[in-house]
Amino acid sequence: EGIVCIFRWGFPGKNRRIFLRFLMKDIQSIRIEVKEGIYARHVLYMEIRGQRAVPLTRTDENLTPREIEQKAAELAYFLRVPIEVF
Repeated sequence: EGIVCIFRWGFPGKNRRIFLRFLMKDIQSIRIEVKEGIYARHVLYMEIRGQRAVPLTRTDENLTPREIEQKAAELAYFLRVPIEVF
């Protein structure tokens, strides 16, 4: 149907459930955020037109650069959107 749904239990706070729903055509890109240094991290985001970026990986997941690139490539290929690196 061209609809993407993201559901997650266990989010911090009073309402511990997240349910996001949007059209596939509104997905602009898959973004990889890379921060090097003492607190290095690699996070994968989905950029949605008219909304903020939706994080797809946890910041404490500690994926290797190769793993995050592989996940981004598979998702971007499936959604037919570009990959951005920040």
